[in-house]
Amino acid sequence: MSRRSLLVAAGWLATAAVATLIGLAAIRLVGESITGTPGGVRSEEEVARALSADPLPSASPAGPTASVSPATAPPSSTPPSTGTGARRSFATPGGTAVAECTPEGVRLVSWAPAQGFRVRDVDRGPDDDVEVRFEGGAGKHELQVRCLGGEPVSVPDD
Repeated sequence: MSRRSLLVAAGWLATAAVATLIGLAAIRLVGESITGTPGGVRSEEEVARALSADPLPSASPAGPTASVSPATAPPSSTPPSTGTGARRSFATPGGTAVAECTPEGVRLVSWAPAQGFRVRDVDRGPDDDVEVRFEGGAGKHELQVRCLGGEPVSVPDD
């Protein structure tokens, strides 16, 4: 074997070793975000405490609406109200929303479009009535909410 062949083989092995070490270091650096649990592993007590917390008081929906899980309705940028008004979740084929009655009027707490839809317009309040419009390939859906007797209720489109 010639000296040149030995140098080529040694160079190739050195390059392969360096590439392997760089790859392992990169995997170690980002490995937790790839294979780890987002937010870390929670203890049984933390899970029980999180499940027992009721962020939305249960209330029966009015009209053609249905209950929505709090996990599907991300919070809006509006800060929480200081009032102790009743909250209710509403659903349309275009998306979901959570509204609450406050001393200032009705306010949209959160809203989320259904898959294939987007939020077209939002009037979050507080006001006499609030609305959110969802648009998608399957059509347009508008949800209007008012307070009646201190409870948020869905009202027909004007």
